[in-house]
Amino acid sequence: MELIASLRKNTLGISIFAIVTAGLIAVTQVLTKDTITENRRQEEASALYQIIPQANIDNDLLSSKIHIPAPELGYDNAGVYQALKDGKVTAVILPVIAPDGYSGNISLIVGVNADASVAGVRVLAHQETPGLGDKIDLKKSPWILSFNGKQFTGAIDSEWAVKKDGGQFDQFTGATITPRAVVSAVGRALQFFELNRDELLAPTTGSTATPAPREDAS
Repeated sequence: MELIASLRKNTLGISIFAIVTAGLIAVTQVLTKDTITENRRQEEASALYQIIPQANIDNDLLSSKIHIPAPELGYDNAGVYQALKDGKVTAVILPVIAPDGYSGNISLIVGVNADASVAGVRVLAHQETPGLGDKIDLKKSPWILSFNGKQFTGAIDSEWAVKKDGGQFDQFTGATITPRAVVSAVGRALQFFELNRDELLAPTTGSTATPAPREDAS
């Protein structure tokens, strides 16, 4: 009887502990949900404005998103940011996934100016090897800036490749697969832009958001 009573007591204690723990986790999730959402928004804004400076446009990039089918970029329905100046779309920022990274998918955003030149590229997420493939991250290396101002003339553009493949972009010592994947992905983004230029450069109701606040220059 004592053994049964002890087991019941222990079981009750474990059950209460599990209920309390689950409750604390649920409360924590509720309390931190808004903070997490805001942090993600700030990180997203930081990446976008690194490519297209806020001072160069009249709208809020985060509120200026259109959606377009883009399986070529790895998305069934891609969210594309439009940058506006004087009522015209001067650039767009396309999301693209490079599926052929050394350690899996590499998530990028590619800024494309209205003249089809690269406004900038940033890596949002990757699992590449530290010290080798992770040099695609601007925090690790300035390599990603080598795309700035470049233009892609099409699938037969032999210059749009890493130098090991006869192109213009540096590869990393001991890591060619990663930069090759990124170069290819950026090229696909530029091809997508050319094929969908009219739709991407057409201002929409959603892209005429309230201008983002500017810092006082004084």
